[in-house]
This record gives sequence, structure tokens and C-alpha cells, in this order.
Amino acid sequence: MSDKIYNVLFLCSANSARSIIAEVVLNELGKGRFRAFSAGSQPGGAVHPLTLKVLQGQGYDTTALRSKSWEEFARADAPQMDFVFTVCDQTAGEVCPVWPGQPLTAHWGFADPVKVEGDEQRRLDAFSQVQHQIVNRLRLFMSLPLAKLDRLAIRHEIERIGQTPAEA
Repeated sequence: MSDKIYNVLFLCSANSARSIIAEVVLNELGKGRFRAFSAGSQPGGAVHPLTLKVLQGQGYDTTALRSKSWEEFARADAPQMDFVFTVCDQTAGEVCPVWPGQPLTAHWGFADPVKVEGDEQRRLDAFSQVQHQIVNRLRLFMSLPLAKLDRLAIRHEIERIGQTPAEA
């Protein structure tokens, strides 16, 4: 078994909800095998309060979370990424920076819980639903035998995961 720790970057426009959730969940569930980061093309400057509430409710540590620009990860001193996933449709259509090391990329779209309207419970439910969908896809990703697959096979598998219904 490989001892490699894979660096994974999750991108979304504001970096306040979906990408943050993916970062936190993968860092916890993939501990020792994956190191996750998140960023945004137009970071909102703060993590959405309902993102924090959902993550804290699941027992995740949120103390060090912050909304950050993807430019941090395009610098020469940034960790070299093995994977870069866009988690919102808006970011998937943007021209991304050139990532050092040519990481594998895929689009894993999720509905934006920030756009859900209604009372706090309805909005909280939307954030919880997206968190569960992200967990489901991350479990599929973590189950891949990355050390045994070639680059083309891995690309195929991460694209397939992105096409998997988020509710699966």
C-alpha cells in the first residue's frame, strides 16, 4: 500500500459552503491518506454561518476555516495538488490558474445551499443535504485504489464520480 498523501483542492466561487464542506470532510475521513484544501475564484471573505453550524453539528472542527482565494494555491510555495475538483457550476466554467504539477481535475457539481430561501430550518436542511451528498462522493473517491491505477484510469473514475447523482 502506498504511503503517499494526496493533496486535493476543492474550488467554488465564494469558498463559503460547498468547497469548505468538502475540505473539512475529506481532511477528517481521509486523514493519513488525503490532505484537503479549498478556495474560491471570488472568495466571499467568510465561511457561511450555516456551513459552520452543519459541520459543527456533525462534530467537525471548524476553528481554522476561512474563505480564501484560489491564487494562494497557484503560487510557487503552495502545496502541489494531486487533484482539483470544482464543486459549483459557476467555477467549472471559469478559466482556472495553472496548477503546478498538472493535477487531475474533475467537476463535481452540487446545488448551492446559500441560494435556498425560506426559514432557517429549510436553509439548514439544504446545507445538511449538500453535506451528505459531498460525503457520499468523497467516500467513492476514497475507495479508489489510487496507487494501483494509472493516470487515465484515475481520470475516468473521478469524472464518473462527478456524474454520479449527488443523492446516490
